[in-house]
Amino acid sequence: MASARVVVGAVAGAVLLPLLAVPAHAGSPTAPAVDLAGLRGVLRSALAQGAPGSMARIDDRGTVYEAAAGVADRGSGRAMGYADRFRIGSVTKTFTAVVLLQLVDEGKLSLDAPVNRYLPGLLPDDRITVRHVLGHRSGLYDYTNDMFAKTVPGFEAVRKKVFTPRDLVKLSLGRPRTNAPGAVYSYSNTNFVVAGMLIEELTGNPVQTEYENRIIAPLKLSDTFYVHPGMTIPGRHARGYLTPDQAGAPLVDATEQTASWAQSAGALISSTRDLNTFLSALLGGRLTSAAQLAQMERWMPASGSGQAYGLGLRRRDLSCGISVYGHTGAVQGFYTYAFASKDGKRSLAAVANTSNNGTVLNTMLRTLDSAFCGKTVKAVKPPRGKAPVERHEDVAPALPLD
Repeated sequence: MASARVVVGAVAGAVLLPLLAVPAHAGSPTAPAVDLAGLRGVLRSALAQGAPGSMARIDDRGTVYEAAAGVADRGSGRAMGYADRFRIGSVTKTFTAVVLLQLVDEGKLSLDAPVNRYLPGLLPDDRITVRHVLGHRSGLYDYTNDMFAKTVPGFEAVRKKVFTPRDLVKLSLGRPRTNAPGAVYSYSNTNFVVAGMLIEELTGNPVQTEYENRIIAPLKLSDTFYVHPGMTIPGRHARGYLTPDQAGAPLVDATEQTASWAQSAGALISSTRDLNTFLSALLGGRLTSAAQLAQMERWMPASGSGQAYGLGLRRRDLSCGISVYGHTGAVQGFYTYAFASKDGKRSLAAVANTSNNGTVLNTMLRTLDSAFCGKTVKAVKPPRGKAPVERHEDVAPALPLD
């Protein structure tokens, strides 16, 4: 079962505009119309492929488009609701990058300074800069490759565990680095654990306090929380279901966890409304100076087709020639896409409450075309035989994203 609605200001029932023949900038008044029917179709496809539920919200110059399908809770059968909160995984990285760039604006940090200037002796190479960390070009090995080599056993081993950031960095440094500092993009959660350590060192506050004071409170993000090391999602929320590696094995309810393995790399909780508010504010220039937003948008080639990475910000180039900006997220039980137009005028947040299911992950990618291109993309037929399990970069960056 799927539902959808359109709200203009406080009035429901708006009529969708016809698709323009020539795609325009995705935030402009002449942009392609949102394809709400296509969006609903994508969400239903995710259900057919194993997601218990899915939902999406598009904010476009005062008009809100929402669609949901399936259930938020397999036990009770409660339908996925537009206001449900969920774990956003690596979309957290954009929040973390914003805080650090605000510190650059305040003169407390230099992007091209060595990390060891601020955290003496933390890293084995003084050439690793803050910029390298925020752009995944440090060469620091991603400890989650080993932690989640076996999906469910790896998760159960850390579900209730509390790590210090230095514990996680130590796990990374026990393995060889992937490349020389600055050489190439190589996604690693270790980078944003280090970024969180920088925030705490430079402010004297926990990352939770800095998220709240600098982003959550100013933007009135009432559904956004950093509860680490607490295990529960506050208030009404979707439950998250982890797909085991063994075909046919039952889903594992992964909702309750410390998310201590992720911390400033992926432990935030939010909602589709709050994520759209956040990205619109960021890309609209309301969270950093224009100079620091430009630093976030200095793109380097990234893994996966049609992608580039800046500083805690991902660019995706869509089928219609439009580029959108934001981040993807995967944490046990949830896949998230959160992207906006260049000017922040149109934004999309979409989530499916499952993970370790590459088919669902790639299907949810198509929500971007419905939101920004005004058309759906035909699903690619899966290869014959058993398709390889594809993981998101959050939990196994050595494998491709899409």
